[in-house]
Amino acid sequence: MATLLSMRSPSPSPLSTLTSCNPNITNNALVYKPKFLNFESSSFISNKKIINALQFGLLNCIQRNVSLNRAALSPSPAIEENIHIKISTENGLRLTENGSLRQTIEEQDGEATEEESSVEGTEGNFPSFKDKISRRRNFAIISHPDAGKTTLTEKLLLYGGAIHEAGAVKARRAARHATSDWMELEKQRGISITSTAMVFETKGFQITLLDTPGHQDFGEDTFRTLAAADNAVMLVDAGKGLEPQTKKLFEVCRMRKLPVFTFMNKMDRPALEPLELLDQIEQEFGLATYPVSWPIGSGDRFIGLYHIPSKNVHLFQKDSKHGSKEASVKIVPFGDSTLNTIIPSDLYKQLKDEIELIEGLFPPMDVAKINSGDLSPVFFGSAMNNFGVELFLDSFLQYAVQPGAHESNIGQILPDYPHFTGFVFKLQANMDPKHRDKVAFVRVCSGQFSKGMKVQLARTGKTITLTRPQKLFAQSRATMEVGFAGDVIGLNNPNTFCIGDSVYTGPRVSFPGIPSFSPDIFCNLRNTNPSKYKQFQKGLHELVGEGAVQVLYSVVSAKTDPILAAIGQLQFEVFEYRMAHEYGVEINLEPLGFTVARWVAGGWPALEKAGKLYNCVTVKDMWERPVLLFRNEWNVSQLMVSNRNEPN
Repeated sequence: MATLLSMRSPSPSPLSTLTSCNPNITNNALVYKPKFLNFESSSFISNKKIINALQFGLLNCIQRNVSLNRAALSPSPAIEENIHIKISTENGLRLTENGSLRQTIEEQDGEATEEESSVEGTEGNFPSFKDKISRRRNFAIISHPDAGKTTLTEKLLLYGGAIHEAGAVKARRAARHATSDWMELEKQRGISITSTAMVFETKGFQITLLDTPGHQDFGEDTFRTLAAADNAVMLVDAGKGLEPQTKKLFEVCRMRKLPVFTFMNKMDRPALEPLELLDQIEQEFGLATYPVSWPIGSGDRFIGLYHIPSKNVHLFQKDSKHGSKEASVKIVPFGDSTLNTIIPSDLYKQLKDEIELIEGLFPPMDVAKINSGDLSPVFFGSAMNNFGVELFLDSFLQYAVQPGAHESNIGQILPDYPHFTGFVFKLQANMDPKHRDKVAFVRVCSGQFSKGMKVQLARTGKTITLTRPQKLFAQSRATMEVGFAGDVIGLNNPNTFCIGDSVYTGPRVSFPGIPSFSPDIFCNLRNTNPSKYKQFQKGLHELVGEGAVQVLYSVVSAKTDPILAAIGQLQFEVFEYRMAHEYGVEINLEPLGFTVARWVAGGWPALEKAGKLYNCVTVKDMWERPVLLFRNEWNVSQLMVSNRNEPN
């Protein structure tokens, strides 16, 4: 037996790896070294909590015989191939950090509109998609909790014309809630719990805004959403500077080589010096910055911004509507003689000195470097008061990249590739409480999507008719007739799709998978009302399918209660709330003393060959694969050492 640990779940072959993400990329191998991720040599990230570092603990992987692009993450159970992260080649038991190994998922019975007829094609008569693609802009916002992400999202919708009045994160202040926080628990707690997509038209562009949870307990959901993004907006609290979760999420953006736009928020409160904030980014990330706007004052003296490319001063006027309406702005050329009478003399002198300093410190802005992720344009403002939001949105539309290529099993898929392709990055149940539906979020990678078209599912080879595609706007939806690269489509999902699934027309295409993180905390799950067994099973199946939590089972037949596994306590709280309010089932969660899970790469035969194991408990996952639970990492190390030293 060989001793191997990896960050994915094992493949069904002999005990061979320790992995910590989803199971499914085979035929390729990465050699694991337990340090930090070498971004130049590999696109794979793993997790000590995975993403001790999203909690994102990044590994230094040396690539071998595998070509991965910026989106090549550890695969989900839906993907067919498996990437193994090998820790050693010595004899011994091989484990993986997550149960996302390659597996066969039985086809669901008759709920999907599936037809066995051939996929419809448009062979020989492909239109040009370039004009459609050039209008698309797609981005996700990343930040530390409480940096103002939901507020900025709401104000971008306001200035984009998608809503006419911005809601508040806290219900006390406004009559309406933030559009992106559609779940009832989000409204109650004033936090973002789940990611969502909002599509709207503004200034000749079609924008897809991917809102993500900020809390580290939902880092897995954020990670999946970033897999579908072409650009990222890094939101920073100007009073605090870079914070831990922002740093972790930035590393994911860097790994995917996303252009990163920085918005320094909360300038209407006491803030760090602008140059200090820029220096933090350059020192922490090694990323060059360019200030597109520059603040005039801060705190209660924050009165406006100097827009460097146009050399205009934007002066703001506060109102009594708490930023629910667009701010009043007066734009004055910097050379205008009236400026020194409008701006307090000390701020005017400071602005003149800082402009002279900026011109000497920063070379001209290079848009090509922005697009390659080597330069971050920086903006200042106050999302709460709408100061600087419109200026940011206009600049983003000017500098952001349009949808780009995606790596696949047949090479790069360009946006204007004539066949339709896409991948599922998120599943969500009960977005519409009246219908209790399930929606699969699909990122379109190429070609043209049309309502009613037939596509093939790479995992099963089945043909599926997409009869009810939806254009998403948080909880609201409208029928979508056509879509192009960069769009996010909501598809009705009656047990048809899994996270990481690839769909296509034409030649078979499979995109790299999306990771499932290794859980850190575990609870026994008990249904307090046996008469609601059916509702209990339905809720468990659907919420586990979303990737919100993972489920394990005892190998002892007398113990029938599932074991719930997650990477953060808040996930359990959300699960308990949703079971009660969406499925009408009250549950009890009894904490277990385990903190580490490892999948046995060789399955049950390898586990039996290893003999008796100590300081761990054997359970099985929903695909009947063996999983070992440990109280700490030391127990894992001890098991591997003792097993390695045993004779064959």
